[in-house]
Amino acid sequence: MPDPVVPPTPPVPLSALLAREDLGLRQVAGPLGPGIVIHWAHTSEMADPYPYLLGGELLLTAGVHIPEAAGSGTYFDAYVSRVVAAGGAALGFGLAPVHDTVPRALVEACDTHELPLLEVPPRTTFSGVARAVWQLMAQARHAELRRVTEAQQGLAAAASHPDPVRAVLRQLARRVGGWAVLYGPEGARIAAAGRGPDETARGSLAALAEVVRPSSGPKTPTSATDTTAGTHLSAYALGAGQGFVLGLAAPHREPGDHTIASVAAVLLSLLTGEQQSGSGAARSSALVRLLLGAEPEAVAPLLGTGRRFVVHGRPDAQPCDPVAAAALGAALGSPLVDLARDVVRVLVPADREPAPQPGWTLGVSAPAAAPDWPAADTQAARALSRARATRTPLVRHGAHRPALTDLLSPDDAQVHARTLLAPLTAPLTETLRTWLSLHGSWDRTAVALSVHRNTVRQRIARCAALLDTDLDDPDVRMELWFALRHIER
Repeated sequence: MPDPVVPPTPPVPLSALLAREDLGLRQVAGPLGPGIVIHWAHTSEMADPYPYLLGGELLLTAGVHIPEAAGSGTYFDAYVSRVVAAGGAALGFGLAPVHDTVPRALVEACDTHELPLLEVPPRTTFSGVARAVWQLMAQARHAELRRVTEAQQGLAAAASHPDPVRAVLRQLARRVGGWAVLYGPEGARIAAAGRGPDETARGSLAALAEVVRPSSGPKTPTSATDTTAGTHLSAYALGAGQGFVLGLAAPHREPGDHTIASVAAVLLSLLTGEQQSGSGAARSSALVRLLLGAEPEAVAPLLGTGRRFVVHGRPDAQPCDPVAAAALGAALGSPLVDLARDVVRVLVPADREPAPQPGWTLGVSAPAAAPDWPAADTQAARALSRARATRTPLVRHGAHRPALTDLLSPDDAQVHARTLLAPLTAPLTETLRTWLSLHGSWDRTAVALSVHRNTVRQRIARCAALLDTDLDDPDVRMELWFALRHIER
């Protein structure tokens, strides 16, 4: 039989469900303890519930399926063994309307197979039990999200300390109640914080760190976990090929620990990357030179040679914070990140093709040299608007291909475009450009421009009036699109 797959829901301690006085549940068989958890509640009167269980459920039954002579045979033993094989976490038996008591043979079978058995009183409905499980799950999820959010804020603040690496390790160790250690490229321990485990666990953690060290090859995992002598161990490779590894040892593994450790790994990737390559000093030098009046093309060599993509990213879940922005930059392979309101801008080397990122909507410019970065920034912004309007994870600025418009002189085309669009203000021009690019969709244009659809209608009507033309005419739209493409050059 295949191992059951537990549903990806927050586990609910069985003891928390038993503590609900409004339910009146009573455990009559099976093991006790805080480690017993359930992931959902499912009702079934099937004689063999195995095919209908995912694993981790509290299975509720009123015993309708039980034959009259079940107490003298092997029926209950076979039934309970199938529930256990399916991964059921506990069994709830209702005392109404079929049975007045829990069958003794069922109690014995649950004790034999170590399956918790709950007695559900007549006043408690199975839907009431399921609702209570859902409420406890919601409370657990809320507590987990709040814990992760607070940890993210604490880690981000620690990264700004004078000694950021050790500050992040201390914050991580405190949040997970364990020991955090940073291993260098050669495996040596660089820094550590928190309550250290025994030597056996330390040795196991160092060995686990070698498993994820990037030098092992292209198929090396980025993280790994293990348990030694009751201590939970985790290792996370930092960055791409840096060789640094974050190790974590904790007596308990709580929901959200992996997310918290992943955030710390992203921050440490940025910090150790700067320490290893000196890129942080180069970026500071570039910023100072720009502030003192240097041209972008003169500063660009400090940031690395070659052309770059400009990527605009917007998180699907608002708002965006510095930790999420840094994580996006790390995922795209660049530390050059700018967070402005709800949009993150990243300068990505042209040899690293940006890929869609879970939880983000991205707009990508064409590769550009330093003098053309401002134009590429505009391309990325428009690509992001189109991605949001079309609900596409990533939209790239279209590469230029030979067209009929190339037969015209660029100077003549720009003069014509400026003359044709002269009556329009900048907001009207951008609205018209977006509306035409989205084939006249009011709703998608509203999403792309972050305005109400009635505002779009009013602006387009104003454009039609100022240009004294019929925007429903495809020839007119084609000419306007031609002009809009040339006026920005």
